[in-house]
Amino acid sequence: MAVAGAGLEGVVATSSKICFIDGGQGILSYFGYNIHTLADHATFEEVIYLLWNGRLPNKQELAQLKSALVAERELPNEVTAFLKTAPKSGAPMDVLRTAVSMLGLYDPLAADNSEEANVKKAVKLMARVATIVTTYDRLRNGKEMVPGNPNLGYAANFLSTLTGKTPDDLMERVFDVALILHADHELNASTFAARVTAATLSDIYSAVTSAIGALKGPLHGGANEDVIRMLLSTKSADEAVENVKKDLSNKVKIAGFGHRVYRTVDPRAIHLKKMSEELGQRTGHRELYEKSDRVEQTVHELKGLNANVDFYSASTYYSLGIPVDLFTPIFAVSRMSGWTAHILEQYRNNRLIRPRADYQGAADGQKWAPIDQRP
Repeated sequence: MAVAGAGLEGVVATSSKICFIDGGQGILSYFGYNIHTLADHATFEEVIYLLWNGRLPNKQELAQLKSALVAERELPNEVTAFLKTAPKSGAPMDVLRTAVSMLGLYDPLAADNSEEANVKKAVKLMARVATIVTTYDRLRNGKEMVPGNPNLGYAANFLSTLTGKTPDDLMERVFDVALILHADHELNASTFAARVTAATLSDIYSAVTSAIGALKGPLHGGANEDVIRMLLSTKSADEAVENVKKDLSNKVKIAGFGHRVYRTVDPRAIHLKKMSEELGQRTGHRELYEKSDRVEQTVHELKGLNANVDFYSASTYYSLGIPVDLFTPIFAVSRMSGWTAHILEQYRNNRLIRPRADYQGAADGQKWAPIDQRP
């Protein structure tokens, strides 16, 4: 039996039409649409439709999706009650994981695994994951919940219900593009976890809950929180560079650099770097961009590593006024589009995912010793 590399590196685990990555060339595309094309021209709602349907929507289809997302924003009363009683000191990812799982308890379609029902549940999950994140943040800070605005798109509504202020055009577009960039990334850990769960023919809520659990880990979704803490802990770009040099000399991994797939520049980081600079200038956080730029240069010069999607998303989100511990939940908000797309694809052509392990333990045939004769 052929043995896979550590962490299944290089192993092709399934077939998919959703996302293409060429790590050597720095290419990322959704259904053949290059990420640069989508970042320059698409809205997040168009990308959601693309991921679910394999093509871009026409005007009527896009309007129908937007209306459906608006109609499903409101949470079941029981989930809102949970958010009100959840510990204010709780980790937002833990709260999100629990709340998403609860959604399945109060969905009359939860046990219906038909294509039609699963598409409806995907819409509910996509709409409500944003409401969960913004509602919990408002409540834990003793603030009134902000009702969704049906006249705002997905990105603007998120920022509005989070901050209580309607974002300006730049902030809306920056966040919209950030959501597009994070929407899908082939068989990353959380998407693979979702597909493994879906492959057992468990329900979509269980599959997404599995994905959230995987995303919580700092080796997957939590790196941008470490990046912003690193940037905020220094008073200048020079100090940030010196700290990074010390960490590198001590073989400490620098958050936001390197990638298991990309061997060149992460194409998503290109857009986030530009947005970090533009938004930082607008909001008075340009020093965060300057620190980031200097650190990026230093790590590349000393280790040959490139910034990944987490590095510049940190300063971008901070400039949008997003609390640091919401960075990973926001990743989940965006990636919900990709998770649900992969789950739907898994259901359509399902086979139980059951890999094998390269056993390296003791040989079969060990002799049994009574308990009083064991060392």
